[in-house]
Amino acid sequence: MINQMIVEIVVKRILSGGLNPKTGKVYVLNDITNSDYRLAVEDYILTNKG
Repeated sequence: MINQMIVEIVVKRILSGGLNPKTGKVYVLNDITNSDYRLAVEDYILTNKG
């Protein structure tokens, strides 16, 4: 089950150049290791880009 709030947080961090709390580096899409979450983040970005 995908937590939509987590998806939104990750998307905001990726789009704003925020830090990945796990690595301390800029958050990038490749940091997402869970394929379900990665797909959810990609879909969210594609459907909500303005």
